[in-house]
Amino acid sequence: MSDVQAPAEAVSAPTRLEDLKPKMRLSGTVKKIELFGAFIDVGVGRDGLVHISALRPERVNNVADVVKEGEHVTVWVKKVDPGNGRLDLTMIEPLAVDWNELKAGQVYAGKVTKTEKFGAFVDIGAERPGLVHISEMATYRVEDVSEVVKPGSEVKVKVLAVDSRKKQIKLSIKAVEMAEMQSDEGEFEEAGEELTAMQLAFRRAQQQKAIARAATQTQRASAKSSRHVQEDLLQRTLANKRK
Repeated sequence: MSDVQAPAEAVSAPTRLEDLKPKMRLSGTVKKIELFGAFIDVGVGRDGLVHISALRPERVNNVADVVKEGEHVTVWVKKVDPGNGRLDLTMIEPLAVDWNELKAGQVYAGKVTKTEKFGAFVDIGAERPGLVHISEMATYRVEDVSEVVKPGSEVKVKVLAVDSRKKQIKLSIKAVEMAEMQSDEGEFEEAGEELTAMQLAFRRAQQQKAIARAATQTQRASAKSSRHVQEDLLQRTLANKRK
């Protein structure tokens, strides 16, 4: 299984352009203001430029309305070219995951932002949340999304497909669970000869419990669905009798 993706972390107090990487967070001092932007000293021997369009998410007409010379600011590396001694910065915090970085098969830690009857939307740090369809919620059949996740739930998801043109990300919780189960089985087989009979029995019991738990959840979901059907039929029958 792929490792969980995480945003690049800033290196504390870099001293050279070569130490910088895109999306790195830095602290700096505004050295000079121009009509087109501001030059920031971040301690690498070369001032970086924050273009006027990178000062704020909204439109800025006057650089001086946002920053002043001598002011301490937080910036992020937008582009660095050590060979030409160029450093482009931004004061708009970049996305943790850009569209061109998303690839099928990647695994991310995310948070559920919204649930619907057909699935759940999960924020993985991209421009938009990705969708986990109800069929990709678990290794068993799910009838009600809210029985598996709720808004605010933290989950691990695998990227199934990405459509940057339509701004769509298809995710799966089930794929992560299946990969973890396969990994556990592999470790179980490799360590089998070194385990005692009691340890082997304990592991098998744990696996059986997990299977039984999944089956119980499926039965409950099925029973709930059946009750809804029966209640609906009863209501229709009573309505017909009243007529």
